[in-house]
Amino acid sequence: MELTNAQRAEVLVHALPYIQQYYNKIVVVKYGGNAMINEELKHAVMGDIVLMSLIGIKVVLVHGGGPEITDMLGRVGKKTEFVDGLRVTDAETAEIVQMVLAGKINKGLVNLLQNIGGKAIGLSGADGQLIEAAQLDPRLGYVGEITNINTQPVLDVLEKGYIPVISTVGCDREGNIYNINADTAAARIAGMLGAESLISMTDISGILRDKDDPSSLIAQISVSEAPRLVREGIISGGMIPKVECCTEAIRRGVKKVFIIDGRIPHSILIETLTDEGIGTMFV
Repeated sequence: MELTNAQRAEVLVHALPYIQQYYNKIVVVKYGGNAMINEELKHAVMGDIVLMSLIGIKVVLVHGGGPEITDMLGRVGKKTEFVDGLRVTDAETAEIVQMVLAGKINKGLVNLLQNIGGKAIGLSGADGQLIEAAQLDPRLGYVGEITNINTQPVLDVLEKGYIPVISTVGCDREGNIYNINADTAAARIAGMLGAESLISMTDISGILRDKDDPSSLIAQISVSEAPRLVREGIISGGMIPKVECCTEAIRRGVKKVFIIDGRIPHSILIETLTDEGIGTMFV
């Protein structure tokens, strides 16, 4: 659909109150899953992030990379084992996680943002001891529980006008590297930064009352309602830890948290710069 110049101007005027609301504020975007695998979608998401950055929103991109880690482990002949949804990570797996997340994926995203006209710097949780961690459970090996977030490296990068792109590996004072759940890391980082909002991009349209009916989307959930929705089975499976991270972010002072469908082109812009929104908002 071709827009006339007048319609283009109208779109910008409608977006103005939202741009003013978010101007100079921090928005943390958690990015992973299928929105990351499809190259065309990845390009669209990075374009949205550059646009937000150019209109004065301080975007912090936190990414995972589960499918790519699994792929790389398969290539070197290592089987992936999960316990309670978390990847069992021995010393060799931890090295591969670091290689894939902090290397291949992180630098790929930084490069893409720069090619589209943004300014980006890649950080891992080990840089500047950004994500300090300890072992979560001996059965899981090098899977980390966050003990501290040092936001200074992120604030320094933002202050210089760059988009920080953070890969979620953690470190301890002995130099061990830990695999950290990206949703958990994004929630903690958003809380410590006092972010205006946290946007979690997933491959479903948000929280549905009926998982088979896309029109049953729940547009808004208060933190106090979430446990009841879990008990009723409306929030289940892999969505439970995501929702726990959303409620954790709100409790740590993030004003709004969104779960949105990363497969929809420009879903971040629709959620941030329009009054319709397209996902589930936690308040």
